[in-house]
Amino acid sequence: MNGQHRKDIHPGLEVEVVLKQDQRTGKRTRGVVRDILTNSPFHPRGIKVRLRTGQVGRVQEILGPAPPVIPKP
Repeated sequence: MNGQHRKDIHPGLEVEVVLKQDQRTGKRTRGVVRDILTNSPFHPRGIKVRLRTGQVGRVQEILGPAPPVIPKP
């Protein structure tokens, strides 16, 4: 699923994004959505999100729910 529609994206979703510095090459970074930064319901280049790592990029593909976090003992 592509990441052009805001309604399809929510925190906790695993996605692939293109970071600003990777726009020329199109290199994708996988991560989990922390915040949705785009306010409009649609964006042709992908909805901008902040990942749990703090990185910001535009969603290229929605992969599904994030894998569970296993607490360390």
